Amino acid sequence: MIALPACVRLTYPVENYPVLEIDHSSCKARVALHGAHVMEWQPIGHGPVLYCSPTAVLREGKAIRGGIPVCWPWFNAHPTDSSKPAHGIARSRFWELTDCRDEGASVELRFELKADDTTRAIWDHEFLATVEVRLGAELHVSLTSHNLGSEPFQETGALHTYLSVAEISHVEATGLEGASYLETAGGRRDSAVQDGPVRIEGEVDRIYSSTNTVAVRDGTRTIFVHKHGSASTVVWNPGSEKAAKLGDMPADDYRRFLCVEAANAPGAEVSVAPGQHHVLRTRIAVS
Repeated sequence: MIALPACVRLTYPVENYPVLEIDHSSCKARVALHGAHVMEWQPIGHGPVLYCSPTAVLREGKAIRGGIPVCWPWFNAHPTDSSKPAHGIARSRFWELTDCRDEGASVELRFELKADDTTRAIWDHEFLATVEVRLGAELHVSLTSHNLGSEPFQETGALHTYLSVAEISHVEATGLEGASYLETAGGRRDSAVQDGPVRIEGEVDRIYSSTNTVAVRDGTRTIFVHKHGSASTVVWNPGSEKAAKLGDMPADDYRRFLCVEAANAPGAEVSVAPGQHHVLRTRIAVS
């Protein structure tokens, strides 16, 4: 493990499961090495901006419920083989922490994941993936995928951000007006165009064709989700019925979050040529 600044502490909430706790003048946060996963972020003067389930399972191979799971190199089910893990390989493996520094106004972290025999058995490509996190008055998370092989590869993915809200029934999200979307909740595949703000009434699982910033208002504050390298915006909430079936989240906690994700969903695949890279980035701000 590299040297850590005084504001960062290495903890083990469960055995063999390292989590960085950040106590900085600009924010408090927790970041797991498993999945290079930002679990919590709370800028000074605000309440928690990310939702993380109090009953999330911290175990190798299991994605953390909440925070910002990194979905890569595919989003949702594998496009041709349903036996492969949903949302790819990034969120269920330990990453290497290669940099951690206090930059005065923020804390900056860098993680790496490299191809190995285990990843090749699932996704047969040579790659280096990096996640860079800047934690301060704003939260910046970027996923960079480098193609180290001799053939191009296609990828989809998402920074699956769980935003903490006071009450889901009071939420409205703006910035997606006029965007076409595919509603997949309950196994449907309904196409529509967003008319006015997004409001949540029951289960929502939508893929919007949009590059716009989204503002999420819950009656107490506004959270802004900015994107880069992202042609899709995913909006998700499981609703009461589906939430009751999730074993790693209290049944009523669907009321406490809305996922707004910087993504490249199926249909917006990114091709990365040999020696090239792609950057998917989100920036979260609160007012």
